[in-house]
Amino acid sequence: QKKRRAATARRQHLKSAMLQLAATEIEKEAAAKEVEKQNYLAEHCPPLSLPGSMQELQDLCRKLHAKIESVDEERYDIEVRLQKTNKELEDLSLKLFDLKGKFKRPPLRRVRMSADAMLRALLGSKHKVCMDLRANLKQVKKEDTEKEKDLRDVGDWRKNIEEKSGMEGRKKMFEAGE
Repeated sequence: QKKRRAATARRQHLKSAMLQLAATEIEKEAAAKEVEKQNYLAEHCPPLSLPGSMQELQDLCRKLHAKIESVDEERYDIEVRLQKTNKELEDLSLKLFDLKGKFKRPPLRRVRMSADAMLRALLGSKHKVCMDLRANLKQVKKEDTEKEKDLRDVGDWRKNIEEKSGMEGRKKMFEAGE
């Protein structure tokens, strides 16, 4: 137990010493970054001296505006180049996958989803879409055919049976037979 206590105490002491060293290193790095930032600003951004007359002030504003435009153009060009290289990287990585042939498609799970839920998932919740499949169908009226007319004229066979069943039906049959 005594050895264990000594080992844990030593471990804690080493840990605290490492944390103190790390904290001092972080402080040194922060100070170095601040000095580097100040040096960069002093080199690239000279101190601003405001002129006394209105004409000189307007000239200064025009120069600053021109610098801002040139920096914006450079930034835009760099962004376009970055997007282009990212697209090329994606294409090359897809070609690499195709060449290797080791790309396995993940097994797809069956998901029960209504058409409304699927459209909501695809279009997002901001689009309200109701998928009523019967809403856009044409109304078609049945045309009376000759067969249907004949069937209606003959009548329903069930009615004939009901009329003939029971005492009333037999009485009618008897009277009809005389």
